[in-house]
Amino acid sequence: MEQNTQPMEGVTVVEVKNKIDPTVYLPGMEQIDPTVREQVTAARDRYRADAYTARDVRAALDAERRSPEDFAALLSPAAAPFLEEMAQKARAEKRRYFGDNISLFTPIYLANYCENYCIYCGFNCHNHIRRAKLDPAGIEREMEAIAKTGLEEILILTGESRSMSNVEYIGEACRIARNYFKTIGIEVYPMNSSEYAYLHECGVDYVTVFQETYHLERYEQLHLAGHKRIFPYRLETQERALLGGMRGVAFAALLGLDDFRSDAFATGMHAYLLQRKYPHAEISFSCPRLRPIINNDKINPKDVHERQLLQILCAYRLFLPFAGLTVSTRERAGFRDHAAGIAATKLSAGVSTGVGGHGGEEQGDDQFEIADGRSVQEVAAALRERGLQPVMNDYVYV
Repeated sequence: MEQNTQPMEGVTVVEVKNKIDPTVYLPGMEQIDPTVREQVTAARDRYRADAYTARDVRAALDAERRSPEDFAALLSPAAAPFLEEMAQKARAEKRRYFGDNISLFTPIYLANYCENYCIYCGFNCHNHIRRAKLDPAGIEREMEAIAKTGLEEILILTGESRSMSNVEYIGEACRIARNYFKTIGIEVYPMNSSEYAYLHECGVDYVTVFQETYHLERYEQLHLAGHKRIFPYRLETQERALLGGMRGVAFAALLGLDDFRSDAFATGMHAYLLQRKYPHAEISFSCPRLRPIINNDKINPKDVHERQLLQILCAYRLFLPFAGLTVSTRERAGFRDHAAGIAATKLSAGVSTGVGGHGGEEQGDDQFEIADGRSVQEVAAALRERGLQPVMNDYVYV
């Protein structure tokens, strides 16, 4: 390996020789019907945000049901002067489907070992950080500590390393989680549908995957090595999870890696197309912006400001009004509380992005810096002050 200037401003990366083709599946990767993937990437490639006018935005706002073209207009620069009206309509749609309820959850990091080389991520395999992996006793301590806060939903995360966090290890953690929580999500490396079926049997309800960016060339520049480099396999993850029996799937692009409007449009189209193909699926979005990471605290290549982020949130709500919408602790407390009153349906609380940060001394370094470090009780109190109802569990098994 030798040093070379990297393709993201402010970051130096290690050059990888003989890079694998990001469009070719590796051995063991399940290949499914590519129709949805091809439709999503084609829609993203066609999208031109500057092509939309104020008249297009007006038509989208006046529509009873928004089409993909309406969604495209609502994401465009032409929609910026309409943000107040978008927020009002988004609030009305949110109340129609969700009332004033805001679900609360927290992530739990089991391990931060990773075999991928993603230049924007604190966990990447070339980053010198404290690596750690919780054993079953450590997992139990973490979950017990989280449960004491009153939360009944968690999101289980690991670094993307099959060798250090295999499917059986994740499954064991999910079985432990069932003793403490009503709803369990996972955000781990992409898997085949049979593996998702196994984890569903272990208690997993939904799967979250960040596509990071839907632009293939940019994706190739940012993901230099590891299984994550394979673009189509990652993009098809949500569909494999549904084929494996998962109740719900969540979609996200990491806003700031590439043109944020195009990535937000592709994210929405991805959810829209899978919802049409699998009408029973529960669909949700996350809206993460790029945050500073260990050893690269100035990483911020393509600014996405709060007004633009709010525009995206409102566009998602107006396009797919029944979808869940999460705003994470990447965002400051004031923005998250404001977004909860307009478009968001779920907030994380009491967050630690390090390994072992809930039940005792943190053993492994954080994935990224958070901006809202409030406890569960503090987040719940802030929501109540706004007339919103914090909800610890919104699903009952019968």
